[in-house]
Amino acid sequence: GMDGSQIAKAISSFPNILLYSLEANLKPCVQWMSGLGMDDSHIAKAIGSFPQIVGCSLEANLKPKAQLLRERGFTNAEIASTLAKLPKLFGHSSKRLAHRTSLLQAQGLLTETSLRSTMLLTDAKFRAHFE
Repeated sequence: GMDGSQIAKAISSFPNILLYSLEANLKPCVQWMSGLGMDDSHIAKAIGSFPQIVGCSLEANLKPKAQLLRERGFTNAEIASTLAKLPKLFGHSSKRLAHRTSLLQAQGLLTETSLRSTMLLTDAKFRAHFE
């Protein structure tokens, strides 16, 4: 689970996490991450660094984005690794994720590392480099 400093970081960066239901939000999110192959320390790190992920809808947000990545050739292990290292990626819009993965894939550049680094670019910087 999360240690005291991770809990404090999550609450200080996103106080609304205290309003989420353990049963409706936290447990299903943790179970989904675990199902991807994430261990407890990676799940704690992901929630600690991007607590908003707990409030993301599994059915409307997290699962469709994971499926998009699978369709682009990512394994569950790669999705889990990406989620552990950059959980904020799942906070970006589906449109942005689809557009960027499509362009990177068409150019033969889509990897776990390139996805994490390019999702952090502004739209203008991404266009300048890849479009």
